[in-house]
Amino acid sequence: MRPQPRIELHLHLEGAAPPGFIRALAGEKQIGLKGVFAPDGGYAFRDFLHFLQVYEAATATLETPEDYHRLTRAVLAERAADGVIYLEAFLSPDFCGGGDVVAWREYLAAIEEAAAAEKRTSGIEMRAIVTPVRHFGPERARRTAACAQETAGKFVTGFGMGGDENAGRPADFTPAFDMAREAGLRLTTHAGEFAGPESVRASIADLGVERIGHGVRAVEDPALVAELAERGITLEVCPGSNMALGLFPDWPAHPIAHLRDAGVKVTVSTDDPPFFRTSLTREYECLARAFRWDEEVFRSLNITAATAAFCDETTREGLLKKLEPGS
Repeated sequence: MRPQPRIELHLHLEGAAPPGFIRALAGEKQIGLKGVFAPDGGYAFRDFLHFLQVYEAATATLETPEDYHRLTRAVLAERAADGVIYLEAFLSPDFCGGGDVVAWREYLAAIEEAAAAEKRTSGIEMRAIVTPVRHFGPERARRTAACAQETAGKFVTGFGMGGDENAGRPADFTPAFDMAREAGLRLTTHAGEFAGPESVRASIADLGVERIGHGVRAVEDPALVAELAERGITLEVCPGSNMALGLFPDWPAHPIAHLRDAGVKVTVSTDDPPFFRTSLTREYECLARAFRWDEEVFRSLNITAATAAFCDETTREGLLKKLEPGS
């Protein structure tokens, strides 16, 4: 049976690379990947900072636009099989061409071409969120924002920031976000994952974002939770990722249900699914068991995601129509 249509707003393209894909690519190029894989063939890491190191080591196998074309087809095919009809993926020019605008255009063209081909095959729709890596620093973030400015349009619709949340202050990256805003891009950023609720508040105040990647530690500050609900800030929640990285001891302890009950707009995504041994199907199954959520709750979450998506209104209307019961 085909899964209920799903919308995913928080997925890192490289972080969604199947381990077998990376292993095969490394073999083709004779690139050593010592310490990247566990004995069972999955990715291996000890903690969040080690995860970042393993992530970057795996990403190092992706050296050309053609590599990214192949990766995009593989990732989108897996997402479509998991019921995803619309996906927003984080793309970093730092990994796609080293931050050079000309090279970035070549990589982006290959990714967009692959997305168009996969849409013809499975119907999945993709948009790109250009993403500086926070621990690479504010200057590199401005270079990434310049790449985003040059390619903003129907496919590149957003600007965000990933990486180590404890590297610098959100205000350090305001110039990059201002550049993206001037280009008409919609804004999000990672916050409230490994940094506390103050990182969420500062990101909203200093970067002017309308969505927050993760944001779950906002639950530690009731006033912030109320502010998120009042302002309609959407959280891109990735419960399985949070569990894998040790933020919460088990699924019933995850704050997504509390945040939703408090009126905060929450969505469900997988972040870097093969790293965290998850899929949207697994996320939904675990949430259903933990909070007794039924199909109607998940449909509501996907409507929230469609409403918050960084896409044009025609696309949004199409997504909402597909989410109607019986569609």
